Amino acid sequence: MDLVVAKRTQSGDEHFNSLISQLDGDLNGRYQSTQSKYDKYNKIDSIDTVIVAFDQEKPVGCGCFKQCDNETVEIKRMFVVPDYRGRKISRLILEELERWAKELGYSKVILETGSKQSEAIGLYQNSGYARIENYGQYKDFPNSLCFEKPISSAK
Repeated sequence: MDLVVAKRTQSGDEHFNSLISQLDGDLNGRYQSTQSKYDKYNKIDSIDTVIVAFDQEKPVGCGCFKQCDNETVEIKRMFVVPDYRGRKISRLILEELERWAKELGYSKVILETGSKQSEAIGLYQNSGYARIENYGQYKDFPNSLCFEKPISSAK
């Protein structure tokens, strides 16, 4: 495998938007009409904390985070293209997002994933995330699984 590199960018990045389109297709395939209930919570306008992973010049994965409060960020829109799954790219993206959040002074990460995304659930559990009660907009969504992880901030 060639060296995959994670690059920091913003939500206007064309590669990120292309990957998000693929992610939405994947989620719609898994959850069918149920996915439309989540769409309003997956807006990516004006997010300055985006990671895109590249194999050479090819974008192969992404993720981002947004601020929840002064201590907490929420990881959003994690995705790796199917041909690149199983190569630890999602772990690379997640670790870079956590590192960036620490640099910005945050001390906790939360996230939501779907019950049919066993690969994502495994990633989060193996990366030190603990299952928590569904938060915010996900409280009444039975397909949602929420997780959190304390991180030590760089400040």
